[in-house]
Amino acid sequence: MPQPCNMVVLISGSGSNLQALLDGIKAGEIPARISAVLCNRADAYGLQRAREAGIPTHVFDHKQYDGREDFDAALIQAIDPYQPQLVVLAGFMRILTPGFVRHYTGRLLNIHPSLLPKHKGLHTHQLALDAGDSEHGCSVHFVSEELDGGPLVVQAVVPVLASDTASTLAARVQQQEHRIYPLAVRWFAEGRLRLTEQGAMLDKQLLPETGYLIRDKAFQAQAPS
Repeated sequence: MPQPCNMVVLISGSGSNLQALLDGIKAGEIPARISAVLCNRADAYGLQRAREAGIPTHVFDHKQYDGREDFDAALIQAIDPYQPQLVVLAGFMRILTPGFVRHYTGRLLNIHPSLLPKHKGLHTHQLALDAGDSEHGCSVHFVSEELDGGPLVVQAVVPVLASDTASTLAARVQQQEHRIYPLAVRWFAEGRLRLTEQGAMLDKQLLPETGYLIRDKAFQAQAPS
């Protein structure tokens, strides 16, 4: 049996995507283990989720550091002893320095609540409503030095309803986050997903610019196992 993929997860808040990964690992669907969870907020509920799962946690208050470089250097110093094959950003609300991104190139994944490259940054659900978008969703991507950039791995699409508010839209998108992030992590853990000079590759095939595109109603039928 191959060894499970060794991961470190970075969070800032409730840790719902962390929980989705924990659930997938516990169910035997993701051949991985989470060695540590790092967070920049001591009051984040995600820390409790990690502790309940018996995972070591580390808190780094970004306000206590002299700029992003010092903060990221402290993160690297904490992450590297775990020798992770994959570093997962699960609602980590900090802009990472180019040095940090380069250090983990090819083993750094992020999830973003929009159909990238649309609506980078914050308040994506309201931005989608303000733009009159008919579709919205979420994206898993390899992290590059560009904010919310990097080759896309998988996107889930949901319709924008006439009755939607930012909160109702956010809730539906979050359901899809909890499906596609474990899927992408599983692909990586199984050795099927890799970042190359050409872009993200799944099963030795270059993924399209959109990544693997999934529409919510057909998720189970379309997503490769």
